[in-house]
Amino acid sequence: MPSCSPDCCLYQAVEIIKVFSEDGVGKVVEVPAHVTARDVCQLLVYKSHCLDDNCWTLVEHHPLLGLERCLEDHEMVVQVQACMSPESKFLFRKNYAKYEFFRNPLNFFPEQMVAWCQESNGTIPPSQLLQNFLNSSRCPEIQGFLYMKETGRKSWKKLYMFLRRSGLYYSTKGISKEPRHLQLLSDLEENSVFTMTTGKKVHNAPTDYQFCIKPTKGTTELKDLKMLCAEDEQSRTCWMTGFRVFKYGILLYQNYKIPHQRQSSVSNFTTPVRSVSENSLVAMDFSGRTGRVIDNPVEAMSAAMEEGHTWRKRSQRMNVSGHPSSPHPSSLNSVIHRTQLWFHGRIMREESHRMMMQQGQVDGLFLLRDSQSNPKAFVLTLCHHQKVRHFQILPYEEDGQIFFSLDDGSTKFTDLIHLVEFYQLNRGVLPCKLKHPCTMVAL
Repeated sequence: MPSCSPDCCLYQAVEIIKVFSEDGVGKVVEVPAHVTARDVCQLLVYKSHCLDDNCWTLVEHHPLLGLERCLEDHEMVVQVQACMSPESKFLFRKNYAKYEFFRNPLNFFPEQMVAWCQESNGTIPPSQLLQNFLNSSRCPEIQGFLYMKETGRKSWKKLYMFLRRSGLYYSTKGISKEPRHLQLLSDLEENSVFTMTTGKKVHNAPTDYQFCIKPTKGTTELKDLKMLCAEDEQSRTCWMTGFRVFKYGILLYQNYKIPHQRQSSVSNFTTPVRSVSENSLVAMDFSGRTGRVIDNPVEAMSAAMEEGHTWRKRSQRMNVSGHPSSPHPSSLNSVIHRTQLWFHGRIMREESHRMMMQQGQVDGLFLLRDSQSNPKAFVLTLCHHQKVRHFQILPYEEDGQIFFSLDDGSTKFTDLIHLVEFYQLNRGVLPCKLKHPCTMVAL
């Protein structure tokens, strides 16, 4: 038998994967067997000219089962694809919550669901909470009620469950933790946790907060899935995040730190991208020769209102002195927002909810869309405390010019771009500042 040439071996080591964007367009990528999900995301970010903010993910999507999950950055894409059915596919999508639990752990692990927190009377600092989750010798457990779909039946049973590093257990006797009352539902090593994309009516689920545990290898049918349902979004997020942390441990922390280490190593040679962060932006007063931080919240709100009026006056001056060959200012202001990644046109309210859920439901995640009830108005969809809220942006006419406002005309803007920029810097009447644009990318 003739020996295999190096070129032949190299060719055989390369696999073909296809990744789809949200609009259904796919891109074929050739990848070696050792390439990770992070590597593929960085390649797609480069080719699609996206901002590399370390929030892009590959999503393993199973349309027939109604399941999807974000691949961890260290997972080998070729290995994952080998265990997927022919109709399954990879999606390229943002997920702002991928590592958010490292920054705000108490939002993901509420005290009442963490056994270790209860024993310590809720006095654990956030850093120590995560340190104990990642410590294999001293690891707390997640506990609480979950609904479980009974095998071969449409009914769901409410059980008290415990998530430990060794697996997910349920109690056969109330909330008893005695070993003789605990039944192993699933180990973590050979399974992955998925979000269920099908509505609760499909499986007769008691709530909208479904997730399931699916075997990692081999063909999977509905009967092989462990379907579960939480009472609310926060508890579902806690269970699913706990599953990831217990399964991968310190690997997740290393994934989280790699981009920061890479950025610090090149910071001396490149200009860092400015990111709008709620923690780094503060109200400032520049009325004097030097700026000062405004600590008084009433004064900060007054400064925010004044800034809005200043932008309005500045825009009016620009309109007066506009170049005669340029488009009419009012017509340009009415359509310029359609060039922005955060604007999604005539999508339905349900679609905006779905996008928010897919991209992580972190504080400050937002998008703008056309209003369904008022053809001249728009809607700001904003996520805060894992809840999606909607704020109507109404047009106001003054001196023959159209302005936009979401606070009944108190603060007006000549276009939606000015409005978004203002609320990225100032909370105003919103529950939080606009931080993360909910975007879709075309591959």
